[in-house]
Amino acid sequence: MRLATLRTAGGTAAVRAAEDVGVETGHADVGELLRAPDWRQLAEQASGPRHQLGQADYAPLIPAPGKILCVGLNYREHILEMGRDLPEFPALFAKFAPALVGAYDEVVLPSASSAMDWEAELAVVVGRPARHVGGDAAQAAIAGYSILNDVTARDWQYRTAQWLQGKTFEASTPLGPFLVTPDDAAIAGRQGLDLACEVDGQHKQAASTDDLVFDPAALVSYISSILTLLP
Repeated sequence: MRLATLRTAGGTAAVRAAEDVGVETGHADVGELLRAPDWRQLAEQASGPRHQLGQADYAPLIPAPGKILCVGLNYREHILEMGRDLPEFPALFAKFAPALVGAYDEVVLPSASSAMDWEAELAVVVGRPARHVGGDAAQAAIAGYSILNDVTARDWQYRTAQWLQGKTFEASTPLGPFLVTPDDAAIAGRQGLDLACEVDGQHKQAASTDDLVFDPAALVSYISSILTLLP
């Protein structure tokens, strides 16, 4: 199943994607939908207004998340290429909601930076409260996956040992367009998901999630030991 948040004449709407049509679920966005304990059933039974996805205006998948937690240095091959040891624990940093834009929105390049960079990343979306979870419970807390461009001001990122200031400039981070649930035929049973980035048609980046040092369930488990993760 695929879910998205569309901009409409009345605001925004969560939709379930059925081939090339988005069917409204009755919720303002995917974040609001996921806060309903029976969100999956509600999405599957959606019968609201319909939108042609080819003409849709995509808002950020989750427009106002309570938390955006990110993990740096998490691909084995990249870490080893830099001559570093694999980390014992995840390197965490944060973004804030004003950084988000829709998947096809323009990214605002800040005048304060002269070293903007791109990074295609897997986005993991939580679908149920999670605190001190592990194993199957950590995996079950994942509603699905999306894609995010971690556009970064490198000159600000490396001003100090803390990365946040280079990672959360406003209107810098496209998220979406879709949340894909783990049981979706496109990803179910796959060992790894492929990520790629092109800039002006030039292939710049390729990676697979099977190269992750800490996989999504392990990260949910680890972070849930620090704070409660919510849909």
